[in-house]
Amino acid sequence: MFMQEQILFEEKQYIGYNKWAMLWRMVLALFCFLLYYWSENPKPVDVSGITIPQSPVGENSGQLFFLMGLFIMLLSVVMIFLLHFHTKIIGNILMLDGLWTSRKVKIDLNTIIEVKKVTNNTYILNPPIYNLHFNNKIHFFTHGHDSIELTDKEGLKYSIGTQKAEELFNALQKVTSAEKR
Repeated sequence: MFMQEQILFEEKQYIGYNKWAMLWRMVLALFCFLLYYWSENPKPVDVSGITIPQSPVGENSGQLFFLMGLFIMLLSVVMIFLLHFHTKIIGNILMLDGLWTSRKVKIDLNTIIEVKKVTNNTYILNPPIYNLHFNNKIHFFTHGHDSIELTDKEGLKYSIGTQKAEELFNALQKVTSAEKR
């Protein structure tokens, strides 16, 4: 008879909540709506010394820009429900399961020698990343201000972005300290 191990921590992060991606989608949608408005009012306008030229977009193609803006807005709503990655701690394994074709990453917590809670730079818009090897660190991030940094026996570092930093940190501390005893 097999004993099923208990899940100590679980978090799902959705790609639609990333500020970077959301900002780009809103800028594109706004651009499409401005081109639509410009195509509906194509005559040149002189506003306090600045001349806005005639619309380069034909009147019929302006409707296409309106539909593209609506599509981008709809896509933004759908992406709120699109899972980027799933973090779980089961027993002494930290599992990170990514979007569709991404490989599942399993980190053996027996090899972890240090667990730190780190605050990300809140002024820079960070793009969502999964399993990015950069600067001798493997990054996993969707959105938020906090990360957990793990260091294994070989010196390899993992940076895992989370919305539940305190909960993940406590679960990792509990597992790694239990392994050292």
